[in-house]
Amino acid sequence: MRNLGTGTWPFRRVRLSPDKTAITFRGRTTTYRELDDRVTRLAHALRSLGVRSGDRVALLSANHPAYLETLFAAGLLGAIFVPLNARLAAPEVEYALRDSGAAVLIHSPALDEVARSAAGSATRVVLDDAGYEALIADADSSRIDEPVSHDDPCFIMYTSGTTGRPKGVVLTHGNIVFSVMNAVIDLDLDSYEAALVCAPLFHTAALDFVALPTLLKGGNVVIEEGFEPGRVLQVLERERITYTFGVPTMFDALSTHPAWETTDLTSIRRVIVAAAPVPPRTLRTYTGRGIKICQGYGLTETGPGALILTPDDVERKLGTAGVPHFFTDVRIVDADGREVGPGERGEIQICGPNVMREYWNRPDATDDAFTDGRWLRSGDIGVADADGFVTVVDRLKDMIISGGENIYPAEVEAAILDMPGVTGCAVFGVPHEKWGEAGCAAVALDDGYDLDHERLVAFLAPRLAKYKIPRTLVVVDEIPRNATGKIRKDELRRLFA
Repeated sequence: MRNLGTGTWPFRRVRLSPDKTAITFRGRTTTYRELDDRVTRLAHALRSLGVRSGDRVALLSANHPAYLETLFAAGLLGAIFVPLNARLAAPEVEYALRDSGAAVLIHSPALDEVARSAAGSATRVVLDDAGYEALIADADSSRIDEPVSHDDPCFIMYTSGTTGRPKGVVLTHGNIVFSVMNAVIDLDLDSYEAALVCAPLFHTAALDFVALPTLLKGGNVVIEEGFEPGRVLQVLERERITYTFGVPTMFDALSTHPAWETTDLTSIRRVIVAAAPVPPRTLRTYTGRGIKICQGYGLTETGPGALILTPDDVERKLGTAGVPHFFTDVRIVDADGREVGPGERGEIQICGPNVMREYWNRPDATDDAFTDGRWLRSGDIGVADADGFVTVVDRLKDMIISGGENIYPAEVEAAILDMPGVTGCAVFGVPHEKWGEAGCAAVALDDGYDLDHERLVAFLAPRLAKYKIPRTLVVVDEIPRNATGKIRKDELRRLFA
């Protein structure tokens, strides 16, 4: 084959295990043979719509097998897949479509109004029987073999962007190969995995760290359209799920659900949590059920893996984000770019064949993202222990400097989350006349609980140095988050600073 990219993966798997289940969705299973046929037909259908090598094909939907089918079909043509955040408003979708220059937009019927408003000149295909399914059914099924190399772009994924315009992260086919292999090797995934995807497929963690590694190995990807704790617990038990990924808030929602204690979770071999600092209480809750919850760390730009805490090390290194992935290197440097020693804090920087090629049409932003020509600047603060296990301390931009002292909000948030009745917390800096900046805690509470600043200080005083304790408190109904579960501290600053 001339095509060395990810688009050929369904066909390559058919040669090994054609009749195994590849995808389970809405109670229907798709074998690898059926997946290969659908992908091939979709590629022909896209070609009939004018898509050629280098063109962009966007998708806007809740979780759906079309994410995988479109990625593979675009890959067969040498086209570039653009998965879009299904929670965006029409102007945000319009920006991503215009910025990427997408020629085709595939979208769910539920998002028809947004798609109509945002599509511009892009050809729209609706994810229903009359649109998407009819295109596939009527298309040619003959083999396609366009020349595609590991250096060619596979997809453009727009960063969630808590400030400013999102940037399109370009990940090549080679980036995807090494990202997927990092997961396969470091998590010891096998061909009998039943992997649950309930985090959004428009982000790299669900796509590159769960779905694609499972398909590469010949396992079954169980796709949920979204995350509903009660239903997810049912799926974990019924489908005998072995592997899944989520953000801390998702795992907290599962463990506080009434069905948590009675759900059979014995099939689970791997649980990965990432995308936000993981509260110690979350880790303790899962180890209490005998589940080794492995913390990971990465960025969209790293596809997403950079650090991983493998199952063998979970108990002795609980709370760290682990060590670099097999094909990835990580260093921690000070403000002058010098590597720091164990126990010293600095910026986490990453390099390796999984790291993005560039930001789409943003050469200046690309240059700014790298140092020494190859190290990607994460903007996150980390500290390594003597064994090389890295703890992610906080975002560099979220660090509070109060009276010359550095305060890391994640540390304070973890302490506050141990308070009875606290369901969510975010600590951020606000201007202070004397100290320059001081901490403010936004806290969400369970029904029946209340909290004032005096009680907050009393609880934290034995646990934190005095300068770390927030000087102000606001009680909110809900902590604002973006689609990946990251706290919108920019919004909190706007509301309360």
